[in-house]
Amino acid sequence: MDSIKIQGYVDREHRLSASVPGSIPPGPINVWIAPINSEEDPVGDSWAADIAHEWADELSDIRQDIYTMADGDALDATP
Repeated sequence: MDSIKIQGYVDREHRLSASVPGSIPPGPINVWIAPINSEEDPVGDSWAADIAHEWADELSDIRQDIYTMADGDALDATP
């Protein structure tokens, strides 16, 4: 089985709680913890906002609309 990313929460008693998809069978699992703390990485939060701001003019330029919905094939196309 491939790994999946889920959101969890650690309470003041240091207990982890999380909901997992129904496809995960009951039983032992391995858990890797990656804390979300913007104070540790002040650049991380602003990076995405800066990129979005920088690309906003280019992406809203109608000259960039060179494709239509009729171009190509849908990824989930069924016959």
